[in-house]
Amino acid sequence: MSMLQAVTSWMPTWVKNALGYLGLLPRNAKICFLGLDNAGKTTLLAMMKEDRVTAAMPTLYPHHEELYVGNIKFSAYDLGGHETARRIWKDYYANVDGVIFIVDAADRTRFAEAREELTRLLDEPCLAQVPFAVLGNKIDIAVAASEDELRSAIGLQ
Repeated sequence: MSMLQAVTSWMPTWVKNALGYLGLLPRNAKICFLGLDNAGKTTLLAMMKEDRVTAAMPTLYPHHEELYVGNIKFSAYDLGGHETARRIWKDYYANVDGVIFIVDAADRTRFAEAREELTRLLDEPCLAQVPFAVLGNKIDIAVAASEDELRSAIGLQ
């Protein structure tokens, strides 16, 4: 089994378990996939919906998908991560049940920027009671940060 096959085989289960841990199971839920551009938000959402990895173009406009994890229906919003797109995040996360914040673990040059955005989100009053899952993506790349390094870099320690 290749590294990519191994990652894609456990990723949907991991996300389902994380959503359960966050208290989003069993029910319908609205979640937002947030993170910087090129973090892998669209790819993760496509993998969860279609159970396969696809090459994704940069997300220029908000994208909505209905997806099921087991018997649970999710309204998932994939929002672009480029600087201009981040300005409209607040229009989508006001009434969410959960946020999945994705960080490119292989791009150390953007850890500080990811930390700033995550901190900004965590400081939002309307998100004060909303559970967050932070996912280090692209861990299959040889230069990816370890979990400890990533936690420290984005302020989760």
